[in-house]
Amino acid sequence: MSSIENIRNFAIIAHIDHGKSTIADRIIHKCGGLTDREMKAQVLDSMDIERERGITIKAQTVKLNYKSKSGKEYILNIIDTPGHVDFSYEVSRSLYACEGSILIVDSTQGVEAQTLANVYQALDSNHEIIPILNKIDLPASDLVRSNKQIEDVIGIDTKNSVPCSGKTGEGVDEILEKIIEVLPSPKGQINEKLKCLLVDSWYDTYLGVVILVRVIDGKLKKNMRIKMMSNNKEYLIEKVGVFTPKPEDVDDLKAGEIGFITTGIKELSDTKVGDTICDANNPIIDALPGFKPSKPVVFCGLFPVDSSEYQKLKDGLAKLKLNDASFTYEAETSSALGLGFRCGFLGLLHLEIVTERLEREFDINLLTTTPGVVYKVYMNNGEIKNLQNPSNLPDPTFIKMIEEPWIKATIITPDQYLGSIMKLCQNKRGVQTNLSYSGNRAVINYEIPLNEVVFDFNDRLKSLTSGYASFDYEIIGHKEGDLVKMGILVNSEPVDALAMMVHKDFAQSIGRDVCEKLKDLIPRHNFMIPIQAAIGGKIIARETIKGFKKDVLTKIHGGGARDRKRKLLDKQKKGKARSKQFGKVEIPQEAFIGVLKINKE
Repeated sequence: MSSIENIRNFAIIAHIDHGKSTIADRIIHKCGGLTDREMKAQVLDSMDIERERGITIKAQTVKLNYKSKSGKEYILNIIDTPGHVDFSYEVSRSLYACEGSILIVDSTQGVEAQTLANVYQALDSNHEIIPILNKIDLPASDLVRSNKQIEDVIGIDTKNSVPCSGKTGEGVDEILEKIIEVLPSPKGQINEKLKCLLVDSWYDTYLGVVILVRVIDGKLKKNMRIKMMSNNKEYLIEKVGVFTPKPEDVDDLKAGEIGFITTGIKELSDTKVGDTICDANNPIIDALPGFKPSKPVVFCGLFPVDSSEYQKLKDGLAKLKLNDASFTYEAETSSALGLGFRCGFLGLLHLEIVTERLEREFDINLLTTTPGVVYKVYMNNGEIKNLQNPSNLPDPTFIKMIEEPWIKATIITPDQYLGSIMKLCQNKRGVQTNLSYSGNRAVINYEIPLNEVVFDFNDRLKSLTSGYASFDYEIIGHKEGDLVKMGILVNSEPVDALAMMVHKDFAQSIGRDVCEKLKDLIPRHNFMIPIQAAIGGKIIARETIKGFKKDVLTKIHGGGARDRKRKLLDKQKKGKARSKQFGKVEIPQEAFIGVLKINKE
């Protein structure tokens, strides 16, 4: 039973909403991983936030026992991966731990942008791929068209493709048989020295740090001393287990198997994702290549609304970092917001998820500054600086040029929306590089500055195409841009948290939008508040919030009233001037969030 030939490790990959988690449910149920009573929809999406949004954020693993039609018993290790472009790092890690993938394509929608991106990652990992055509129970399902698109757009053979329905369970037996027949078994030697890949790690309140491992060679047992090869630290294994999907203790994990271990590690930084684990008493010399570290592309400041929660935020970020190796953070201070952290994310959805998890899991009220990308600033003296926070931009007289990151975007859309998509991309300073067709669907490639995509590009694309277009991107490098720093002044005080880098041509319209938005969001005070957008010393947009006017003349009647009124109005005027001088304008959290949502059109 435990022979390595009888193990199949595979990932489930697909575009968003094509049915990965539902098909994983059907496979778990079919293999008896959970009883009817324990089954629920998307059983592997364990976080509340995943269940509410209906998306997978963390890749999850399951070990199942399967008896094939020929009567042989097999072990199936499944990894259910996310579909969103922001979590492609999770996908690449999961693929590295497997030998094969099942590619799910919604037979009513066909191939989408993220389908392409995930397939190319699987092919880079030398995976055998089985195409699965899901949702055949729907009347709009078209198997012939979907198979043709898989062959035309992706270029993989569809002779092994399996039609199925995650909803009704039709075709799941055929999928399981195909997995046994087509996907290769792991290559590894049980008798060799121990060699393991650290795939993931997370913090458990009762067990401490839990580590997900893929055993390449040898055997991993309880009470064994192991060594992490990146930092040469040694630990004693306290617990070895697998997810079925419930955690279940086992005596050992052999070559080819995926499971988890706990070692009483308390320091989160000791478990580097992609590290190699070996036997401390019989170490190996060469470590595994590991994963390419992910590069954050969107940066923003996170600040606690209540400054006393700073330590709580720091601990929360450290625990989340363990579970999500793809975001980075470092301490920063802001004159408007106090102490906080500058955090880097893989995209705007990633930013949203991390901030929501911090607020829920660690009960912290957060303020987020405007997200931005990393610019390269070339100084006149030859120095190159990486700029994450626009408020740190050096004096423009010392700057030779500024470069911004560009992306290659792949958009797949029904051809009736082509014109409006091209217009959107051109408004975002995009340059078209390619256009091809598969049936009535167009595949367009554009090069666009990342700064233009970060805010609202995906939302605009979905609304222009009634949700039919799909979008995926990869970073291609930096190019010089005509960029300026736009500062926002409230009551003549610069608000560093609202500073942003903008293209010179769009500066005025964006400045006007920000000022109008802030005018609506900042409450009125006893004095007049000017809101200004400025580039250097030049004001490019202004709005004014009128002050409250108290009627001081109601009580005045009788002789000499005119002089007495004049005196009172002068006194009120002086009071207003004084309060304008010393009065502090509190900018509410909604104002910061409102500025993020401004359309950049």
